[in-house]
Amino acid sequence: MFGNPQYPTYQVFLAAAIAALVTMVLMPLFIRMMRHEGVGQQIRADGPEQHLIKQGTPTMGGVVMLAAVIITCMIQARWTTDLKLAVAATLATGSLGLLDDIESVAHKRSLGLTPSQKMVGLGLISVVFCLMAVNMCGVSPAIRFPGGFMIDLGVLGFAVNGIQVPWLYVIFVFLLMAGLSNAVNLTDGLDGLAGGCSFGVMMAMSMVAFRYDEINLSIFAAAIAGACVGFLWFNGHPASIFMGDTGSLSLGAAFAALAVLTKTEVVALVMGGLFIIEALSVIIQVVSFKLTHKRVFLMAPIHHHFEKLGWDENKVVLRFWIVAAAFAVLGFALYFKLG
Repeated sequence: MFGNPQYPTYQVFLAAAIAALVTMVLMPLFIRMMRHEGVGQQIRADGPEQHLIKQGTPTMGGVVMLAAVIITCMIQARWTTDLKLAVAATLATGSLGLLDDIESVAHKRSLGLTPSQKMVGLGLISVVFCLMAVNMCGVSPAIRFPGGFMIDLGVLGFAVNGIQVPWLYVIFVFLLMAGLSNAVNLTDGLDGLAGGCSFGVMMAMSMVAFRYDEINLSIFAAAIAGACVGFLWFNGHPASIFMGDTGSLSLGAAFAALAVLTKTEVVALVMGGLFIIEALSVIIQVVSFKLTHKRVFLMAPIHHHFEKLGWDENKVVLRFWIVAAAFAVLGFALYFKLG
């Protein structure tokens, strides 16, 4: 481990720096490889017209981000059970996203795996993660709210061969992990948007884990934040590479895993408020059109709505970064109100 372990804050910030550096070193090589292999992003035909020029831009940059996080954790962190579980959930979801990216590239379409295939994959990952978190890491199935209010989702649970199955909490974790993974995925529609928003959220989660006395989870979150910074160097408008579902799904899963392992599931939803808004805009748009045949937004997710209003892409991204950072700060403040 680099640095002096007596100064854990130094270890956390160093982790972010290492991950950013590794990402910036490896990404140009990955971009050249993707271009050589002709692997490029497929742009949705019904999206904003100005996005069609992005067709063929190298994708799957999330592979490099995940590699940077693993390398950083190997250098900086101790592989506790909590860290192993968080990394496993992140890599498993990233692998699901990679399959989706490969399917999209192979068939030259903007959609890869079907929604049902994604949900089945996310369901399996979240159920295994939840059961291991409860039985191996001692995670409580109770949900804490700001103000000290608590709901125990383990009251109707049962045991199978000594394995505790708090099925209500299992369902909750599935909704949390699948919801956040898809929400980050929906946010990943403009150059630098998902990466920049994830940076602020992950730094907030790193501070939460630090105060929760989970230094290794704090290093993990900081490493993800650093990888986002390194990725943004190449993903800023006009992007040289996209993270793909490999990156966006794994970022959401890592966020959910950290929330469960630090018992901050509710405040995490506040921290990720921008992601929630993006997902809700799609839900509202679909429901409204099916019920009334009218659209609430000019285009969903909501970042495209502002593009349709005439906002420049960089303006949308910058303002969404500000909103995402504000939610992250608010969520961190509410963390101190947990019982």
